[in-house]
Amino acid sequence: MKKLGMIGGTGPEATVDYYQSIIAKYQEKTGDPESLPEFLIHSINMYKIFGLLENNQTEELTDYLAEAVGVLEKGGAEFAVLTANTAHIVFEAVQQRTKIPLISIVEESVQAADDMKLGKVGLLGTKFTMENDFFQQVFNGRQKEIVVPTQQEQEFIHQKIVEELEKGVAKDDTKEAFLKIVSRMVEEDGIEGVILGCTELPMLIKPEDSAIPQLNTTEIHVEAIVAAILEQ
Repeated sequence: MKKLGMIGGTGPEATVDYYQSIIAKYQEKTGDPESLPEFLIHSINMYKIFGLLENNQTEELTDYLAEAVGVLEKGGAEFAVLTANTAHIVFEAVQQRTKIPLISIVEESVQAADDMKLGKVGLLGTKFTMENDFFQQVFNGRQKEIVVPTQQEQEFIHQKIVEELEKGVAKDDTKEAFLKIVSRMVEEDGIEGVILGCTELPMLIKPEDSAIPQLNTTEIHVEAIVAAILEQ
């Protein structure tokens, strides 16, 4: 078993989801309900990340995340993950600063889109995820198109993520509004699927809520994480 190191706290609700999902997926893969993976969690401050991004301090963000991975490295982690889509803005820079490999949520998501034969997908997430092009770069490299909501929609989505979802609050009216945005993107932009590009979004949007396929980035990431834990 390879030892995982997980950067959590980005936000706390997603960290809990990752923890429970990794255990459930591990037990499913091993077929042993009494077997548990042993791994490390280093919980950091989501609001510090948002502050650094608001001020375009990507070098400082890289330092912050690389230092956090270093803590896991010293603790014996053999590979690590950043449990937030937004943090992947500086994924490559962080990987260059660390000795242990990182599993990218974006790379795993584009592979899932490939498997689902999706060519044009919508992207929901924090404003930092939607405004930056780190998803676009990877998806465009695989001949896939990423579509983001309108500027007004992006501001609304970000506000609801920060004020509600990051605090564990999932409201029906917020869900309805998000689904209306997805429906508009289907009709006007021709998206074939939607990326739940914030690891708190699955709290709100479920597979049965939309007619188009969803790329649940938490679920996709966890699948890859457990495969790496079990890799011989």
